Amino acid sequence: MTHAPTDPLAVFARLGRVKLSETSLDDVLSQVAAVARQALPGAADVSITLVRPDGPYTAACTGDLARVLDERQYEHHRGPCLQAAAEHRTISVPDTAGDTRWAGWAPRAAAAGAGSVLSVGLPLLDDISGALNIYGRRPAAFDDRSIALAQSFAGYASVALANAYAYHHTADLARQLQQAMDSRAVIEQAKGIIMAEQRCGPDDAFAVLTQISQNSNRKLREVAATMVAAVQRSPGASR
Repeated sequence: MTHAPTDPLAVFARLGRVKLSETSLDDVLSQVAAVARQALPGAADVSITLVRPDGPYTAACTGDLARVLDERQYEHHRGPCLQAAAEHRTISVPDTAGDTRWAGWAPRAAAAGAGSVLSVGLPLLDDISGALNIYGRRPAAFDDRSIALAQSFAGYASVALANAYAYHHTADLARQLQQAMDSRAVIEQAKGIIMAEQRCGPDDAFAVLTQISQNSNRKLREVAATMVAAVQRSPGASR
Protein backbone atom coordinates (compact mmCIF):
# COMPACT_ATOMS: atom_id res chain seq x y z
CA MET A 1 0.00 0.00 0.00
CA THR A 2 1.35 3.43 -0.97
CA HIS A 3 1.43 6.36 1.41
CA ALA A 4 0.70 10.06 1.51
CA PRO A 5 4.12 11.73 1.12
CA THR A 6 5.09 14.66 3.29
CA ASP A 7 6.91 17.80 2.19
CA PRO A 8 9.87 16.38 0.17
CA LEU A 9 12.31 19.17 1.02
CA ALA A 10 11.66 18.74 4.74
CA VAL A 11 12.23 15.01 4.42
CA PHE A 12 15.35 15.43 2.28
CA ALA A 13 16.80 17.73 4.92
CA ARG A 14 16.91 14.78 7.31
CA LEU A 15 19.82 13.36 5.34
CA GLY A 16 21.89 16.44 6.08
CA ARG A 17 21.34 16.01 9.81
CA VAL A 18 22.71 12.47 10.02
CA LYS A 19 25.68 12.40 12.43
CA LEU A 20 28.17 10.08 10.81
CA SER A 21 30.13 9.67 14.05
CA GLU A 22 27.03 8.24 15.71
CA THR A 23 25.55 6.28 12.78
CA SER A 24 26.84 3.12 11.14
CA LEU A 25 27.06 2.87 7.37
CA ASP A 26 24.23 0.31 7.33
CA ASP A 27 22.03 2.71 9.30
CA VAL A 28 22.76 5.53 6.86
CA LEU A 29 21.73 3.29 3.96
CA SER A 30 18.55 2.27 5.77
CA GLN A 31 17.69 5.89 6.51
CA VAL A 32 18.13 6.85 2.85
CA ALA A 33 15.75 4.08 1.75
CA ALA A 34 13.19 4.98 4.42
CA VAL A 35 13.33 8.70 3.59
CA ALA A 36 12.88 7.97 -0.12
CA ARG A 37 9.79 5.87 0.52
CA GLN A 38 8.33 8.61 2.69
CA ALA A 39 9.09 11.46 0.29
CA LEU A 40 8.47 10.07 -3.19
CA PRO A 41 4.87 9.94 -4.46
CA GLY A 42 3.82 6.48 -5.64
CA ALA A 43 6.58 4.65 -3.77
CA ALA A 44 5.36 1.41 -2.22
CA ASP A 45 8.78 -0.06 -1.59
CA VAL A 46 12.33 1.28 -1.97
CA SER A 47 15.74 -0.33 -2.10
CA ILE A 48 19.35 0.67 -2.65
CA THR A 49 21.50 -1.45 -4.94
CA LEU A 50 25.26 -1.19 -4.55
CA VAL A 51 27.60 -2.65 -7.15
CA ARG A 52 31.09 -3.46 -5.93
CA PRO A 53 33.90 -5.22 -7.81
CA ASP A 54 32.69 -8.52 -6.35
CA GLY A 55 29.12 -7.98 -7.56
CA PRO A 56 25.80 -6.26 -6.77
CA TYR A 57 23.73 -6.55 -3.63
CA THR A 58 20.82 -4.83 -1.91
CA ALA A 59 22.34 -2.67 0.81
CA ALA A 60 19.00 -1.50 2.22
CA CYS A 61 15.31 -1.96 1.51
CA THR A 62 11.98 -1.05 3.04
CA GLY A 63 10.24 -4.35 2.32
CA ASP A 64 10.29 -7.80 0.75
CA LEU A 65 8.93 -6.70 -2.64
CA ALA A 66 12.03 -4.62 -3.38
CA ARG A 67 14.42 -7.20 -1.98
CA VAL A 68 12.97 -10.10 -4.00
CA LEU A 69 12.80 -8.18 -7.28
CA ASP A 70 16.33 -6.82 -6.80
CA GLU A 71 17.68 -10.31 -6.20
CA ARG A 72 16.04 -11.63 -9.37
CA GLN A 73 18.00 -9.05 -11.30
CA TYR A 74 21.26 -10.08 -9.67
CA GLU A 75 20.61 -13.74 -10.44
CA HIS A 76 20.13 -13.05 -14.16
CA HIS A 77 22.64 -10.17 -14.39
CA ARG A 78 20.11 -7.79 -15.96
CA GLY A 79 17.34 -5.43 -14.91
CA PRO A 80 16.54 -1.75 -14.38
CA CYS A 81 18.55 -1.30 -11.19
CA LEU A 82 21.69 -2.83 -12.72
CA GLN A 83 21.32 -0.75 -15.88
CA ALA A 84 20.77 2.44 -13.87
CA ALA A 85 23.84 1.73 -11.75
CA ALA A 86 26.02 0.88 -14.75
CA GLU A 87 24.95 3.84 -16.89
CA HIS A 88 24.46 6.39 -14.08
CA ARG A 89 21.04 7.36 -15.40
CA THR A 90 17.34 6.96 -14.72
CA ILE A 91 15.52 3.86 -15.96
CA SER A 92 11.72 4.01 -15.95
CA VAL A 93 9.37 1.06 -16.30
CA PRO A 94 5.87 2.62 -16.48
CA ASP A 95 4.04 -0.67 -16.96
CA THR A 96 5.87 -3.84 -15.94
CA ALA A 97 3.24 -6.14 -17.44
CA GLY A 98 3.96 -4.97 -20.98
CA ASP A 99 7.70 -4.27 -20.80
CA THR A 100 9.88 -6.58 -22.89
CA ARG A 101 13.33 -5.53 -21.67
CA TRP A 102 15.70 -7.62 -19.53
CA ALA A 103 14.62 -11.06 -20.75
CA GLY A 104 11.24 -11.18 -19.06
CA TRP A 105 12.13 -9.62 -15.72
CA ALA A 106 9.39 -6.96 -15.94
CA PRO A 107 6.42 -9.37 -16.30
CA ARG A 108 7.74 -11.31 -13.32
CA ALA A 109 7.85 -8.04 -11.39
CA ALA A 110 4.22 -7.41 -12.38
CA ALA A 111 3.24 -10.86 -11.14
CA ALA A 112 4.98 -10.14 -7.83
CA GLY A 113 2.94 -6.98 -7.35
CA ALA A 114 5.03 -4.17 -8.81
CA GLY A 115 3.08 -2.33 -11.51
CA SER A 116 5.83 0.18 -12.24
CA VAL A 117 9.48 0.68 -11.35
CA LEU A 118 11.87 3.60 -11.29
CA SER A 119 15.63 3.14 -10.84
CA VAL A 120 17.90 6.17 -10.51
CA GLY A 121 21.67 5.80 -10.77
CA LEU A 122 23.75 6.75 -7.73
CA PRO A 123 27.35 7.63 -8.65
CA LEU A 124 29.22 7.08 -5.39
CA LEU A 125 32.92 6.20 -5.50
CA ASP A 126 35.38 5.10 -8.18
CA ASP A 127 34.89 1.42 -7.37
CA ILE A 128 31.27 1.52 -6.14
CA SER A 129 28.18 2.47 -8.13
CA GLY A 130 24.56 2.11 -7.14
CA ALA A 131 20.93 2.76 -7.83
CA LEU A 132 17.92 3.95 -5.91
CA ASN A 133 15.06 1.59 -6.80
CA ILE A 134 11.46 2.70 -6.33
CA TYR A 135 8.67 0.17 -6.76
CA GLY A 136 5.07 1.23 -7.30
CA ARG A 137 2.05 -1.04 -6.90
CA ARG A 138 0.12 0.26 -9.89
CA PRO A 139 1.17 0.99 -13.48
CA ALA A 140 2.18 4.60 -14.21
CA ALA A 141 2.76 5.26 -10.50
CA PHE A 142 5.50 7.78 -11.31
CA ASP A 143 4.64 10.83 -13.39
CA ASP A 144 7.13 13.42 -14.64
CA ARG A 145 7.04 15.27 -11.32
CA SER A 146 7.74 12.08 -9.39
CA ILE A 147 10.64 11.22 -11.67
CA ALA A 148 12.14 14.69 -11.29
CA LEU A 149 11.71 14.46 -7.52
CA ALA A 150 13.36 11.04 -7.44
CA GLN A 151 16.32 12.37 -9.42
CA SER A 152 16.63 15.32 -7.06
CA PHE A 153 16.51 13.00 -4.07
CA ALA A 154 19.16 10.76 -5.64
CA GLY A 155 21.48 13.76 -5.72
CA TYR A 156 21.02 14.29 -1.97
CA ALA A 157 21.38 10.57 -1.35
CA SER A 158 24.58 10.27 -3.41
CA VAL A 159 26.25 13.00 -1.37
CA ALA A 160 25.07 11.52 1.94
CA LEU A 161 26.21 8.01 1.01
CA ALA A 162 29.54 9.12 -0.45
CA ASN A 163 30.25 11.12 2.73
CA ALA A 164 29.26 8.13 4.87
CA TYR A 165 31.52 5.80 2.91
CA ALA A 166 34.42 8.25 3.09
CA TYR A 167 33.94 8.84 6.82
CA HIS A 168 33.69 5.18 7.78
CA HIS A 169 36.50 4.18 5.42
CA THR A 170 38.75 6.80 7.01
CA ALA A 171 37.72 5.63 10.49
CA ASP A 172 38.53 2.03 9.53
CA LEU A 173 41.93 3.08 8.18
CA ALA A 174 42.65 4.97 11.41
CA ARG A 175 41.78 1.89 13.48
CA GLN A 176 43.94 -0.31 11.27
CA LEU A 177 46.83 2.14 11.55
CA GLN A 178 46.52 2.21 15.33
CA GLN A 179 46.46 -1.59 15.44
CA ALA A 180 49.54 -1.70 13.23
CA MET A 181 51.34 0.77 15.49
CA ASP A 182 50.37 -1.22 18.58
CA SER A 183 51.59 -4.43 16.93
CA ARG A 184 54.89 -2.84 15.98
CA ALA A 185 55.40 -1.53 19.51
CA VAL A 186 54.84 -4.90 21.19
CA ILE A 187 57.02 -6.68 18.60
CA GLU A 188 59.84 -4.21 19.27
CA GLN A 189 59.45 -4.84 23.00
CA ALA A 190 59.66 -8.59 22.46
CA LYS A 191 62.75 -8.16 20.28
CA GLY A 192 64.36 -6.18 23.08
CA ILE A 193 63.65 -8.99 25.53
CA ILE A 194 65.22 -11.58 23.22
CA MET A 195 68.23 -9.36 22.54
CA ALA A 196 68.83 -8.97 26.28
CA GLU A 197 68.39 -12.68 27.01
CA GLN A 198 70.36 -14.07 24.06
CA ARG A 199 72.88 -11.26 23.58
CA CYS A 200 71.97 -10.95 19.90
CA GLY A 201 71.15 -8.23 17.42
CA PRO A 202 67.68 -7.02 16.30
CA ASP A 203 67.66 -9.12 13.11
CA ASP A 204 68.44 -12.32 15.00
CA ALA A 205 65.83 -11.43 17.64
CA PHE A 206 63.19 -10.97 14.96
CA ALA A 207 64.17 -14.30 13.41
CA VAL A 208 63.63 -15.98 16.80
CA LEU A 209 60.17 -14.40 17.08
CA THR A 210 59.29 -15.48 13.55
CA GLN A 211 60.39 -19.05 14.25
CA ILE A 212 58.28 -19.23 17.42
CA SER A 213 55.29 -17.86 15.48
CA GLN A 214 55.66 -20.49 12.77
CA ASN A 215 56.26 -23.37 15.16
CA SER A 216 53.27 -22.48 17.35
CA ASN A 217 50.99 -21.47 14.44
CA ARG A 218 50.25 -18.16 16.12
CA LYS A 219 50.41 -14.62 14.84
CA LEU A 220 53.65 -12.74 15.37
CA ARG A 221 51.91 -10.05 17.40
CA GLU A 222 50.31 -12.67 19.66
CA VAL A 223 53.68 -14.33 20.32
CA ALA A 224 55.26 -10.96 21.08
CA ALA A 225 52.44 -9.89 23.39
CA THR A 226 52.65 -13.19 25.33
CA MET A 227 56.38 -12.76 25.76
CA VAL A 228 56.06 -9.16 26.96
CA ALA A 229 53.25 -10.06 29.35
CA ALA A 230 55.32 -12.92 30.81
CA VAL A 231 58.23 -10.58 31.52
CA GLN A 232 55.91 -8.01 33.10
CA ARG A 233 54.48 -10.69 35.42
CA SER A 234 57.90 -12.03 36.42
CA PRO A 235 59.29 -11.25 39.90
CA GLY A 236 61.14 -7.96 39.98
CA ALA A 237 59.56 -6.68 36.79
CA SER A 238 58.18 -3.60 38.53
CA ARG A 239 61.32 -2.82 40.44
